Amino acid sequence: METIDQVTLNFSEAKLFYLNISLGLIMFGVAINLKLEDFIRILKYPRSVVAGIISQFFVLPALTFLLIMLIQPRPSFALGMMLVAACPGGNISNFMSAMARGNTALSVSLTAVSSSLAIIMTPLNLTIWASLYPPTANILTEVSLDFWQLLKTITMLLLLPIAAGMLLRKFKPKFCDRMHPIMHYVSIFIFAVIVLMAFSANFSLFLEYIHLVILLVLAHNAVALITGYQIGVLFRLDQTDKRSIAIETGIQNSGLGLILIFSFFDGLGGMAIVAAWWGIWHIISGLCLSYFWSRSERMIPAEVGDSKR
Repeated sequence: METIDQVTLNFSEAKLFYLNISLGLIMFGVAINLKLEDFIRILKYPRSVVAGIISQFFVLPALTFLLIMLIQPRPSFALGMMLVAACPGGNISNFMSAMARGNTALSVSLTAVSSSLAIIMTPLNLTIWASLYPPTANILTEVSLDFWQLLKTITMLLLLPIAAGMLLRKFKPKFCDRMHPIMHYVSIFIFAVIVLMAFSANFSLFLEYIHLVILLVLAHNAVALITGYQIGVLFRLDQTDKRSIAIETGIQNSGLGLILIFSFFDGLGGMAIVAAWWGIWHIISGLCLSYFWSRSERMIPAEVGDSKR
């Protein structure tokens, strides 16, 4: 029997094209609700935004590497974990932050900033950390990963849709107000359909190997959520900011991860299963945590700009 490290998933070029389009629509849907003020707001919340960026792009990848060194999973699982940790926050983090009574304005700013920084930080983090661990470094060598091609792909997937969406918002704000709810749900629906297509084409493989990653992803996601919250504690932020940073760190753009896996790693089975299961589990864990915080007796009402920094 082939090991999961030798299995490649069946995913046609046509499906990959549709997956790219769906992610572009998701990012465009996020961007039509972004304003220049969402970036300028960094000046209002500098400490919180810096804490979120450090948590997202520096601490989480480092802790992921330590977790891998500790448990030493299969090489393709390890590389999948590194890739997920290198991705920016997911597009539903703003909704979860609002549900959790976090600082929604901070969440929106972090989504905007992390999606922009991911153009450089995602390929950089993946290349650095995967090169430091011999089993994953071997995979990078085998696939001949091209950093600049990876950078180009992420630029097209993230930067262009975000720029187009923000330009539309600038010149057609009323139109964007009407379109944002529609785009949000339609793009997520399209993405869900494409992911389900990937599952259906490889259902037997997922059934055969999914049990190997359930606890692995659960532990990794827990590390991400706890990391975000504890970074907020370290920076002495208020409760609303700590909640938002925890969610931004724990809700990753696993869709971007899947696209990169099929584009650059030929659908390497272990990586794809980690990213796909993460995409399901982080919604469950994020909603549960948000609901818990929303029901907490000690919750702090979240009002935009309520804290002074």
